[in-house]
Amino acid sequence: MAAIPTFTGDAHPYGGGDPYADYRTGDFPFTHLADLADRQLGAAVVAANDEFFAERENLLLPHRAEFDPERFGHKGKIMDGWETRRRRGVSADHPWPAADDHDWALVRLGAPGVIRGIVVDTAHFRGNYPQAVSVEGTSVPGTPSQRDLLGDDVKWTTLVPRTPVGGHAANGFAVSVEQRFTHLRVNQHPDGGIARLRVYGEVVPDPAWLALLGTFDVVALENGGRAEDASNRFYSPPSNTVRPGRSRQMDDGWETRRRRDRGNDWIRYRLVAQSVIRAVEIDTAYLKGNSAGWASVSVRDGDDGDWTEILPRTRLQPDTNHRFPLPAPAVATHARVDIYPDGGISRLRLHGTLTQRGAGHLEARHRELNG
Repeated sequence: MAAIPTFTGDAHPYGGGDPYADYRTGDFPFTHLADLADRQLGAAVVAANDEFFAERENLLLPHRAEFDPERFGHKGKIMDGWETRRRRGVSADHPWPAADDHDWALVRLGAPGVIRGIVVDTAHFRGNYPQAVSVEGTSVPGTPSQRDLLGDDVKWTTLVPRTPVGGHAANGFAVSVEQRFTHLRVNQHPDGGIARLRVYGEVVPDPAWLALLGTFDVVALENGGRAEDASNRFYSPPSNTVRPGRSRQMDDGWETRRRRDRGNDWIRYRLVAQSVIRAVEIDTAYLKGNSAGWASVSVRDGDDGDWTEILPRTRLQPDTNHRFPLPAPAVATHARVDIYPDGGISRLRLHGTLTQRGAGHLEARHRELNG
């Protein structure tokens, strides 16, 4: 695994021009995974002890933080992030915050899962970022309230210990706790501002809920499916194709660069578990002059199984949701979409049910990760 770059200390005051010109960041080895704190999956910042200068909800906005040097409000500078007021000590003799003083925010993950990495982004917080941050996780079933999450009976597990961070920087942390989490508590010590929070990991669904559904999309991100690899990621990532809902604009799908050879592009997926697939949907929403010309779908059962075509090479229409009932059910753990020759698709749906073996595997993993 690549080393995680670390940043500490203030950034330079904003001097004009591109505010991201001196932004500090690096390549983190986990950012290819799903963002479990994605608002589109249902994530939310459900509470914070203080949000005097900037609202907690900004933490999960999908776009990178913006900076307007002339934007002020009646409380002061308006920042695109979560920012608390300055903490003070108890008296003139002790004007400094105590060592354990901190602000916190509670985050509900959009999809429960195993967390592999966290990015605490302090973009544009140059001299008003926290001195350190820490992150804890817990697993609470259902839809707990703020009061429930703050109860004495809730067990919190440290994912990121108290660690110094830098201003105007992407502060990344690898996480090695092999548990399933539903909520996070993000702490900033003693106060300050955080622009964005990203939580990368693997979705671990509730098998009891999937059993109640019966037939569902066995490759959907929210159900535990994922895009494992792709031939090309030039314009947008293949993981977009298993996100919830229909695409809302062109970059909310998967689009490749223009090929100048005789090959074709593809995505390989891992299903939630072994499943029986009965129908396929391929959506090209918002891809009009750049949708794939043709597509085929193949599946295999097991990491070393042979690929079997379940949808032959078929003409696709731009900006259209295509539905294909299969002539016979297909048992699979993996799927592959080939597009010809290039272009993109916005969504893939594989409708089916878990096999007995697949359901058993999912239940065993759920028990193991919940302790």
